Amino acid sequence: MSGTQRFRIAAIPADGVGREVVAAGREVLDALAAGSGGAFAFDWQEFGWGCEYYARTGRMMAEDGLTVLKEFDAIYFGAVGWPGVPDHISLWGLRLAICQNFDQWANVRPVRFLPGVRSPLRKADDTELDWVVVRENSEGEYAGLGGRNLSARGPGCEVAVQSALFTEAGCERIMRFAFDLARTRTRRKVSSVTKSNAQQYGMVLWDDVFRRVARDYPDVETESVLVDAMSAKFVLRPEDLSVVVASNLHADILSDLGSALAGSLGLAASANLNPERRFPSMFEPVHGSAPDIAGQGLANPIGAVGSAAMMLGHLGLPEQAARLHTAIEATTAAGILTRDLGGAASTEDVTKALIDALNP
Repeated sequence: MSGTQRFRIAAIPADGVGREVVAAGREVLDALAAGSGGAFAFDWQEFGWGCEYYARTGRMMAEDGLTVLKEFDAIYFGAVGWPGVPDHISLWGLRLAICQNFDQWANVRPVRFLPGVRSPLRKADDTELDWVVVRENSEGEYAGLGGRNLSARGPGCEVAVQSALFTEAGCERIMRFAFDLARTRTRRKVSSVTKSNAQQYGMVLWDDVFRRVARDYPDVETESVLVDAMSAKFVLRPEDLSVVVASNLHADILSDLGSALAGSLGLAASANLNPERRFPSMFEPVHGSAPDIAGQGLANPIGAVGSAAMMLGHLGLPEQAARLHTAIEATTAAGILTRDLGGAASTEDVTKALIDALNP
């Protein structure tokens, strides 16, 4: 066992179904490690931060939380949010606090169509569809710049200003990330999402940087599409997509649309990457905390397990990541589907099927 590669992973289940899917993902990862013949193992440390922690302490995470997390190889996150805690407090107090302070500027959200899962897109029945949304994760519309003022003037007089931040450096690094990713895919194409016809400063800068960066990648096909037109393209011409790069807000919305087209938000995986590896990266399913089904064993763990596969790839275990993806496909193809996919399987049923698929 002396040659075992050990990874320190911080688990933050947080709220609602996040607890259930992180537990499922950990069980699958530990089963994968147990079958590796001692090649690798995970050293987990779980942190009970989230809305319950906020109710007790007035904080979403410990005061020294970022200092503690910095020492881990990766962070495995569940979902944040619960009734009684305003969403902007829960999000900014935990998830965004980690993403922004650890400069996790590349958010990667694959859109995968799985066997046995019915898509609302008729085209998915006979067309190979597979694309990935690359989201600028550090600035843009979610930079947190602005404020609320003038409420003292009386009812109806308050003004709120929310400013989007676009920097040339921020645009360039996410675009180069997208182009480099496109070079690893069968279809070498990057689609840039913009709204420069109406947002004449930030999005025009975005367009200018995209054109400049594209010149360094002559082997990669490009297009620039307005966000409203791209929404339609996701539905009408998804076979024309490979890598979609967009700002924080645009990519957030479009990636949810892509996951819905694939069958459910419960399938959607994501990675919040600090590509320079100065800080740990964080891996999480895209779905929310789903208070309506929390604690009932109904949550779909596939998004969390897909996120775990992305974590394995980041940790230098691409073959193990591929094994997880194969197990996911085998499970859905066998018709072992949770309620969000039209099935009757529980979280535990899917977790067991995934583990069985890893060890046939």
